[in-house]
Amino acid sequence: MTNHVTIESAIPARLDGLPWSAWHWRVVIALGVSWLLDGLEVTLVGSIGPALQRTDTLGLSATQIGWAASAYIAGAVLGALFFGRLADHLGRKRIFLVTLTVYLVATVLTAFTWDIASFAFCRFLTGFGIGGEYAAINSAIDELIPARVRGRVDLAINGTFWIGAAMGASLSILLLNPGFIGAEWGWRIAFGLGGVLGIAILLVRRHVPESPRWLLMHGRVAEAEAVVRGIEARVGVSQTAQKTLEMRALRTIPWGEVARVLAVRHGRRSVLGITLMASQAFFYNAIFFTYALVLTRFYGVAEEHVGYYIFPFALGNFLGPLLLGRLFDTVGRRAMISATYAISGILLIATAWAFNEGLLSATTQTVCWSLTFFVASAAASSAYLTVSEIFPLEMRAVAISFFYAAGTALGGFAGPPLYGAMIEGGSRGGLFAAYALAGGLMCAAALIAWKLGVDAERRPLEEVCPPLGTQKT
Repeated sequence: MTNHVTIESAIPARLDGLPWSAWHWRVVIALGVSWLLDGLEVTLVGSIGPALQRTDTLGLSATQIGWAASAYIAGAVLGALFFGRLADHLGRKRIFLVTLTVYLVATVLTAFTWDIASFAFCRFLTGFGIGGEYAAINSAIDELIPARVRGRVDLAINGTFWIGAAMGASLSILLLNPGFIGAEWGWRIAFGLGGVLGIAILLVRRHVPESPRWLLMHGRVAEAEAVVRGIEARVGVSQTAQKTLEMRALRTIPWGEVARVLAVRHGRRSVLGITLMASQAFFYNAIFFTYALVLTRFYGVAEEHVGYYIFPFALGNFLGPLLLGRLFDTVGRRAMISATYAISGILLIATAWAFNEGLLSATTQTVCWSLTFFVASAAASSAYLTVSEIFPLEMRAVAISFFYAAGTALGGFAGPPLYGAMIEGGSRGGLFAAYALAGGLMCAAALIAWKLGVDAERRPLEEVCPPLGTQKT
């Protein structure tokens, strides 16, 4: 690590002391839409999956659709690792503008694909942009949001994934309707509209400032002070006599030091992060990427009607983090993370059993999954919250990217093609076993969260994990 002069600043305390304001809402909307875009992309592919099997579209098989989903996940993994490092080195703002640009270009290109190879490649590029979004966005949000509401805000933002899911479902219903546009061209227009949305978000996001905490880390004290004064002026407050933080500016953290911090200094926290991320990734990706195929194959739902079944599912997923989020700041992280992981795992196993016994219809299956994911959505969101707040400032983005990548690779990459192959073979028993495995992994993660969890509720980031620049080396 490169050592620099010591900095003493009250900027972190001033950011945490700000009252909630319209300025915070603008930041949340401008940055939080990265989750909305991911939800839009995933749901579009899930909803139009059956349509892509038609000979007048791409003529894909269920297994090929599963592999295209895995290409998206692989891109997200590599994008997170690539852009996560850059977000710590070059700044949060610069990277969240670049990653959004990558996304919008890639999703527009998807509209012009012609076979499985071109489709999977464009899905990979789209995931590459979205994966990079997670590292830069979650870092910026946590560093700008007051500590007392960090949990509920993070969970609510993560829940906006499902607003994007509802949008994707709506587009599929409208554009796949034979009386309007139809599947042949509708799926292409859907991806093109995703790019239009990305351009609008890019214009809004340009006005979000760089993280003052990141500026301090790089010794740019005057710039950090100017940003905070500007925020205070917009909020309409003037703060004095705040608690100060003394630290050294560490511009570059070598990979060796990053590895040592993750594996040695905070080894228990690393086990916690990987466990939470991997279990929720398997739980979600393996099920959601093939949700539409279950409806069409086992319940005979027409492909143009699949979107209707996404709405209640998306509603449950959105309301879970929104309504349960405040409990993560009051009851506490450890209790709520453990409870939501355990309950969602048990509910999925029960739903899988009912599915295997043939007790459910398309409607009751959707209701059961909506209830399950009301809880599971809060659990999954808490995994992202956890890895974004329990590691040092200087490597926050790269830590987020590592755990997102590791968790997604371990828990999400194999799921979609595995489940796609099971659906193609018409095996209820095989799906029951896979769903039961996903539920069991969530229950196991709940035990680990209770044992290794960090009580980060309502505490400044610098107290949850002191910056490396405040520690003796």
